[in-house]
Amino acid sequence: MTLPQQHAPVPGPETSGEDRGDPQIERRELGRLLQGLASEMNLLGHDFAASQGLHATDVQALLAVMRGAGPGGSGTAGTEEPGARSGTGPDVEAAAVTPGLLREELGITSGAVTAVLDRLERAGHVHRSRDSADRRQVRVHYNPGASRIATAWFTPVAERTDIVRADFTPAELRVVARFLGRMTEELAALRQERRTGAEARPDVRAEARTETPAEARADVRPDAGPDAAG
Repeated sequence: MTLPQQHAPVPGPETSGEDRGDPQIERRELGRLLQGLASEMNLLGHDFAASQGLHATDVQALLAVMRGAGPGGSGTAGTEEPGARSGTGPDVEAAAVTPGLLREELGITSGAVTAVLDRLERAGHVHRSRDSADRRQVRVHYNPGASRIATAWFTPVAERTDIVRADFTPAELRVVARFLGRMTEELAALRQERRTGAEARPDVRAEARTETPAEARADVRPDAGPDAAG
């Protein structure tokens, strides 16, 4: 009698027997796999953006706003009550992000951030409000109702993730989660270090000062139509 297999065999790195154990080969192969995963995730984001008439940068901004909205704005999209987080007040304002934070995270100019937010507002994903304590401060809020759009698009991604997760034991998944978490931390730190270094260079700062809002918008969406400027 053959017992059912609980975990399907998982393909390993494409290395020969004599190559296994070579740190350099394993490093290259792991890098190739990570690049493949990142590429597929980026392509999914591009497809979502195209389906909404947005640019890929708009999706990155939307994800940043969703993270700022807390659990209801990201991993549990679609589970909030209608109208939740759509008002004002200290709790809502604390959960919202600012255009300045988006500019820093995305590494784009203030004019480009404005163009991105204009498109996201037109598509119904976010809305902007004035800070109750400082009317000069703008807050960007995620529209809970818009989560249905993202949920419909990305639910199949979650389903594919569940299929893959079934191939691994809980202990293996904990290792994978720890590895991906550490990789994310290190890459985020590298990105910030490089941006800080670039900002410290006089030639880069001068170039940033001379960039016009129109150029910033063109950089964000070079293939956009007449309404790209927002």
